[in-house]
Amino acid sequence: MENKNNFKPYIAAEKITPELTVTSIIMGVLLSVIFGAANAYLGLRVGMTVSASIPAAVISMGVIRVLMRKNSILESNIVQTVGSAGESLAAGAIFTLPALFLWAAEGKMEKPDIVEITLIALIGGLLGVFFMVPLRNALIVKEHTTLPYPEGTACAEVLLAGEKGGANASTVFAGMGFAALFKFIIDGLKLVSGEVSLRVKGYAGEIGTQIYPAVMSVGYICGARISSYMFAGGILSWLVLIPIIVLFGADIVLYPASESISALFASGGASAIWSSYIRYIGAGALAAGGIISLIKSLPLIVKTFSGAMKSIGTAGSAGTARTENDMNIKVVIAAIVVLTLLVWLVPAIPVSLLGAVIVVVFGFFFATVSSRMVGLVGSSNNPVSGMAIATLLVSTLILKVTGTGGIKGMASAIAIGSIICIVSAIAGDTSQDLKTGFLLGATPKKQQIGEVIGVVAAAFAIGGTLYLLDSAWGFGSDQLAAPQATLMKLIIEGVMDGNLPWGLVFIGVFIAIVVELVGIPVLPFAIGVYLPVQLNACIMVGGVVRLVMDKLKKSDEEKKAITNDGILFCSGMIAGEGIVGILLALLAVFGIDSVFDLSARFGIPKAVSDIGAIVLFVIIVLTLLKFSLFKKRVVNNEEE
Repeated sequence: MENKNNFKPYIAAEKITPELTVTSIIMGVLLSVIFGAANAYLGLRVGMTVSASIPAAVISMGVIRVLMRKNSILESNIVQTVGSAGESLAAGAIFTLPALFLWAAEGKMEKPDIVEITLIALIGGLLGVFFMVPLRNALIVKEHTTLPYPEGTACAEVLLAGEKGGANASTVFAGMGFAALFKFIIDGLKLVSGEVSLRVKGYAGEIGTQIYPAVMSVGYICGARISSYMFAGGILSWLVLIPIIVLFGADIVLYPASESISALFASGGASAIWSSYIRYIGAGALAAGGIISLIKSLPLIVKTFSGAMKSIGTAGSAGTARTENDMNIKVVIAAIVVLTLLVWLVPAIPVSLLGAVIVVVFGFFFATVSSRMVGLVGSSNNPVSGMAIATLLVSTLILKVTGTGGIKGMASAIAIGSIICIVSAIAGDTSQDLKTGFLLGATPKKQQIGEVIGVVAAAFAIGGTLYLLDSAWGFGSDQLAAPQATLMKLIIEGVMDGNLPWGLVFIGVFIAIVVELVGIPVLPFAIGVYLPVQLNACIMVGGVVRLVMDKLKKSDEEKKAITNDGILFCSGMIAGEGIVGILLALLAVFGIDSVFDLSARFGIPKAVSDIGAIVLFVIIVLTLLKFSLFKKRVVNNEEE
């Protein structure tokens, strides 16, 4: 391990430059809310979110350096620190909290109010930040050479490139603009279909693709390997399992459906079979995948946790150097105690004293795990859902054994799971941001304060965002499948009531085990099994475009510039589509979305709409190529 004194950051500890300024706070809060809302929409559609650190850094550079004519890399770093908190908090929230809306739709409970959602998100986010304060010295500083923190290091490189005149915020803004236009054409004007499918007569399988720019962008950012694992899971579900169920099921009525398989297929096609049976198989695969990921990480978890506990006594003390100054550990511990008591005492949060204890114990444990995992494999591969599943299983069992059952126990379990999920997501994001700051020479205390500000802003926005999206389309609908939250709901119901179709769940479990044994990463494959194949195929298109980029016969420097431009453009497309998705949700809530619906007004035939969709999808891919592969670059400004 490299001693912290041997490392020289970009800005020396002795040099004082602007960091936590009014400008950086305002910009960071705006980006936190925007990227939080956009990622909430994306996660509820596809079950995955993406990091907002790099696009936030690029946007901040574009505004601070170009528009405001200021030269402060640490100020830009605070903007991305505050801004990226919204994306992480949204990820933790949308994986769990929509389960409360789903139960409300079934008449089992009252719909959660915005106060409850805001408090759960706020407490989870703040705990995630505070738990990371004593871990910074152990994980970021002492293990600087062994834990690379990929996103944190990449974000530092982007900011350093901007310092040298290479900032390219226009690429992000272009992505936002084009995606906003495409999204409005598809779901606002409805001139083309949002999804195109192909069926073969006499065969129950189905294949197709969505044409949304954000979904395709997820594939480009994740890369060909992860995209192909997801697509393989979708092929197994839609071209193997569904045809088998229809072929052998025929006139059998199989629980949980209430009509025969043949009647179900005749009325709803492959989608009806997926909804009734495949999603339970996918749930089993996802749950098993999350637990397998956790088990594989146990040696790492034990090592990290023991190391963190040893270093906790020295954390938070103000060092002589600016770059060693953390938040005061006494203040941090006091804040954790207060937040724990709030979990127990605030009536809006349905958690008992036992539940509050579970939150603290599991929260600190998984904050440690999350920080270590993102340090090695990056935020995209952090098994947050696996941690949430493990928490839900344990907490639901404890609640049931101690007499808190029924819908009260379910609501309590999902509140505990939500806080833990948000803690894990925020801890991972905070550690990436602290790594960026460590490389640049930021003041840790100011970054930690920035994280708190970003969490507070995002927490107050997430309740309204969830209510808006639920009012517009409803969770569990075609527009907002909320796959992770639906999975959490199924797990809790299965433990509490024992009413899951366990045969289907165990099929998924053993599919996950087989996949793991043959060496395929089980979580992306399991997500593919669980999600519609059309969505997986759209992600795969983005993965293929990325693969083509990576195989180009160009210098490493050129390929890196092309790839980075593509990632920035795709990050912008995700944000742009998310923003328009929120705006369309507003139109739907106020009942004026039909004003823009040209498809209904002119009676556009489905065949024409499908052809238009394919043409538009090609245009979407071409715009990505235009702003990455075919982008004009200055010779001395190739790296983003």
